[in-house]
Amino acid sequence: MSEKTERERHADTIIKNHIIWSMGAGLIPVPIVDFFAVSGIQLDMIRQLCKLYDQDFKESEGKAIITSLTGSGLARMGAKAMIKFIPGIGSVIGGVTMAVLSGASSYALGEVFKKHFETGGTFLDFDPKRLKKMYNEKFEKGKKVAEQIKRENERKREAAEQAAEGKTSGKTVDKLKELAELRREGLISEEEFTAMKKKLIGE
Repeated sequence: MSEKTERERHADTIIKNHIIWSMGAGLIPVPIVDFFAVSGIQLDMIRQLCKLYDQDFKESEGKAIITSLTGSGLARMGAKAMIKFIPGIGSVIGGVTMAVLSGASSYALGEVFKKHFETGGTFLDFDPKRLKKMYNEKFEKGKKVAEQIKRENERKREAAEQAAEGKTSGKTVDKLKELAELRREGLISEEEFTAMKKKLIGE
């Protein structure tokens, strides 16, 4: 495996981690707070990518690049964030939408930086205007990536819940067998067996 391939895989890991964190921040029920949280996560992603590609990172320039490059994406995110102001259901619908858009924005930003660095670009010659089209294309793809990550996380959570339920059911069956054995041996009465069984099943 070449050094470039290893580095690119590392970059992919950095980007995916920040997509997940951005999606989590997008679920924050308070509008504007989620917005700034995502921006902070994206800035950290750029910082880590710069370190990976041996680039000198400057926070002020990084913030300017994020603002310039993600302008349209952030505008869409901001519009969706307003949904959270709707009492009750607004925070749920807005949160889910913001999670996906936040993940998509981070994906697009990370992919643009990775491509720029992989092709010999530096942090100092990064031109947001020139790379805007690429960001917009990656943003659309990023929505699908974020949706897929969301589905994967839901499947993992459901599998964990089912495994926990199965484990609990197995323990209950084992305990019922133990009670039946105690009753058979005459160590507990029929009434005691029935009472203990009800308690066990109730738990």
